[in-house]
Amino acid sequence: MARNMHQAFAGATLVGETQDRRQRFSLLLLNLEEYYFEQHTANHVQHKGSRYERKIRGSLKICSKSVIFEPDAISQPIIKIPLRDCIKIGKHGENGANRHFTKAVSGGISLIFSQVYFIKEHNIVAPYKIERGTMEYVFELDVSGKVEDVVETLLQLHRASCLDKLGDQTAMITAILQSRLARTSFDKNRFQSVSEKLHMECKAEMVTPLVTNPGHVCITDTNLYFQPLNGYPKPMVQITLHDVRRIYKRRHGLMPLGLEVFCTEDDPCSDVYLKFYERQDRDDLYFYIATYLEHHVAERTAEGCTLQWQRGLLSNYQYLLHLNTLADRSCNDLSQYPVFPWVVGDYSSSELDLSNPGTFRDLSKPVGALNKERLERLLTRYREMPEPKFMYGSHYSSPGYVLFYLVRIAPEYMLCLQNGRFDNADRMFNSIAETWKNCLDGATDFKELIPEFYGDDVSFLVNSLKLDLGKRQGGQMVDDVELPPWARSPEDFLQKSRDALESDYVSEHLHEWIDLVFGCKQKGRNAVGAHNVFHPLTYEGGVNLNSIEDPDEKVAMLTQILEFGQTPKQLFVTPHPRRITPKFKSLSQPSSYSASTADSPVSPGEESFEDLTEESRTLAWSNITRLRPHEQHKIHKEAVTGIAVSRSGSSVFTTSQDSTLKMFSKESKMLQRSISFSNMALSSCLLLPGDATVVSSSWDNNVYFYSIAFGRRQDTLMGHDDAVSKICWHDNRLYSASWDSTVKVWSGVPAEMPGSRRHQFDLLAELEHDVGVDTISLNAASTLLVSGTKEGTVTIWDLTAAAILHQIPCHSGTVCDTAFSPDSRHVLSAGEDGCLNVVDVQTGMLMSSMTSDEPQRCFLWDGNSVLAGSQSGELLVWDLLGGKIRERIQGHTAFQSPFLRTDSTPQTLCRLLRCSRESRLCPQGFPGGTGVKDPPASAGTRV
Repeated sequence: MARNMHQAFAGATLVGETQDRRQRFSLLLLNLEEYYFEQHTANHVQHKGSRYERKIRGSLKICSKSVIFEPDAISQPIIKIPLRDCIKIGKHGENGANRHFTKAVSGGISLIFSQVYFIKEHNIVAPYKIERGTMEYVFELDVSGKVEDVVETLLQLHRASCLDKLGDQTAMITAILQSRLARTSFDKNRFQSVSEKLHMECKAEMVTPLVTNPGHVCITDTNLYFQPLNGYPKPMVQITLHDVRRIYKRRHGLMPLGLEVFCTEDDPCSDVYLKFYERQDRDDLYFYIATYLEHHVAERTAEGCTLQWQRGLLSNYQYLLHLNTLADRSCNDLSQYPVFPWVVGDYSSSELDLSNPGTFRDLSKPVGALNKERLERLLTRYREMPEPKFMYGSHYSSPGYVLFYLVRIAPEYMLCLQNGRFDNADRMFNSIAETWKNCLDGATDFKELIPEFYGDDVSFLVNSLKLDLGKRQGGQMVDDVELPPWARSPEDFLQKSRDALESDYVSEHLHEWIDLVFGCKQKGRNAVGAHNVFHPLTYEGGVNLNSIEDPDEKVAMLTQILEFGQTPKQLFVTPHPRRITPKFKSLSQPSSYSASTADSPVSPGEESFEDLTEESRTLAWSNITRLRPHEQHKIHKEAVTGIAVSRSGSSVFTTSQDSTLKMFSKESKMLQRSISFSNMALSSCLLLPGDATVVSSSWDNNVYFYSIAFGRRQDTLMGHDDAVSKICWHDNRLYSASWDSTVKVWSGVPAEMPGSRRHQFDLLAELEHDVGVDTISLNAASTLLVSGTKEGTVTIWDLTAAAILHQIPCHSGTVCDTAFSPDSRHVLSAGEDGCLNVVDVQTGMLMSSMTSDEPQRCFLWDGNSVLAGSQSGELLVWDLLGGKIRERIQGHTAFQSPFLRTDSTPQTLCRLLRCSRESRLCPQGFPGGTGVKDPPASAGTRV
């Protein structure tokens, strides 16, 4: 099967005397939507009965709309006789060709017709030759007993071809096909093993570009089989389920009947594309394969790929291929071929300057809106147009456009699409610069590119098959594609095009093009605002074919849909997140979040977060899977709810549901203090800068400030109407979350010593929620806050405006913990439903979701790896980008409570601390930890 896009066309580009005869015939010789039923070994008898009689050996192929004779000798042309052009069909020598012939014994079939096509003479791919006028051809079958059946079949198909209405023709041919499929079944003798267990069998068609081939599908416990009705191109296609890596449900002709199976991870061409007659058959087969894959193949989610692309682990090329696949684009369906953008706008300079923004096309606009003058003309027509309105009369991707680019490697596809002709020589793909200019200025040309422009195979640019593609008006023959001045060769053109696609400029703006083609600006009001409105028939859901009762109208509509082009399935309904590039800082400025992160370029000498990572962070996270229990101390009677460590690392402060705040000496390993503020549980604690004051929150609605030096409570903030669940502190501001459905922001400095005047805390902001808030977290600069509620909602707030940026229903139960990534671009949340979810801060898009078999109570992360505490007491090390658990570390016998979060940077503490619901402190050590330091907490990391 095909291993790259060009190989998907390999069967149709065979030229030369050395090719095998069997490779001359192709389903592309049929008309669109035509079926190949059967073949018979036969002779074409010329000048029957005369002294000039001559027999040409070959095979006679019976198709739904034509008869095709393929001679064995490649010097002879293939003969194609359309059934609609037949005048009489019968046995040779009989009068009245339309009667039943029960007494005749001749093996000859006579066809009298008015038009015939001659194809691939000397096996050269060229426009078909047509001969017109009344003619008679005689074909003698090797098995004369089959003549009567063949004649009857031809007469039946002839009647269908001669029906006045196209819908009636299609209906009759479909009935004939279904009758043939019903009379046959899958040959189970072709199973690879006698021990295979059959799961299901059904009828389907194998889809390849421009053609479909009917047959039977069978799936067992080990293999997927397709058996063509006609035995072409081979009697059986077999795929071992163990080799399957991906499967996708597909639309075919806007109908949910397709299924595509891939046996390789990053190949855009599948191993088999099947179209079913019944949606239930498609869904059942998908279920069987998906069930098998669940146990054998790690899932690769869309969100995970977006996250990988954002962080630079997937190239722009790879990511666009992935989006195309998810959006039902397939190399096997030319009406939904993968679409790629024009990214370069300069095809006249002698050098391609990728550092100059003027070199590039504006990716925020569709091709039709790149020329302002043309757009004005189109908008004038749009405003005057009755509903349904559209701005562009043609699409950016269609079978004609795909073959326009690929005619040099897929000439037979072009001939099939255009009834045996190439396009006019001046309208061919002659020049890169001419094509771009026409896309900018042409009244009806708005096409984008295909993946081949960013690949490594130059054959679509070179006329290596020496095709006669015609002569242009200036007299020059159409040959290789003319390249821009900055390209020294086809190889150089592709390399520089790929460099442009992966350039900083495109990486920073590609999300804008994704919004147009796959995302929130694809349809609706956003599409109108972006001047991105195409014909309604091109959109998924634009027409319901099942609701059309007139068969003629239905066939005409389907033909238009298939030939006009289709808009990809919409993948995103919110703005797509931009890519993280080293040129730009993370969101840490105190200004309003409404400004794009890309509007704050890093000043000279500054670097992005990724370049500022310290050796200690790298070492700690690279060794995180080696984390092991070192010692433990039981100091509380009930569950530990919070933990704070002094800057020196010598003292550990904890709160508990037993209502106490305790101070533990790490050096002496002794409990030094135990303080009780009320008879209700304490929910969290933190140390203020300077390590002089501990702040703890309580279920009694209050926040308490405790002086370490004086050993007394120094302040009480009665701030909420229900339990305070979590507190954070930054720059003399206290952030408190409560079950009263609010998060409050307070300004004030607590009293420095007991007995001094109590400080009046000022309420700066009150962030309202619909339900109780269980957890909050700040980003590194404290410009953003994320909250998690009891009903599973994660809300991202802009603290400078006290406004909601995004509200995302992430979990099916309580959100246990939330935190920003060190660069503030993502939020991670953990919930009682066992999920870890990553949300993009800029767009609010759910980027990744991973599920464990138990609740995840707390975590710390570096942006890529996550150390999470689970209900059972296990520590789980997650690989976010890979979407899997890397390590399980057993530390407790009960579930975890939040990890320590600190704003200090311990210099001497060489262990990670965590607290437990079993009332124990358990320092975690790295075995053989030479040179291993803690992740610096100043970047928002928990230790």
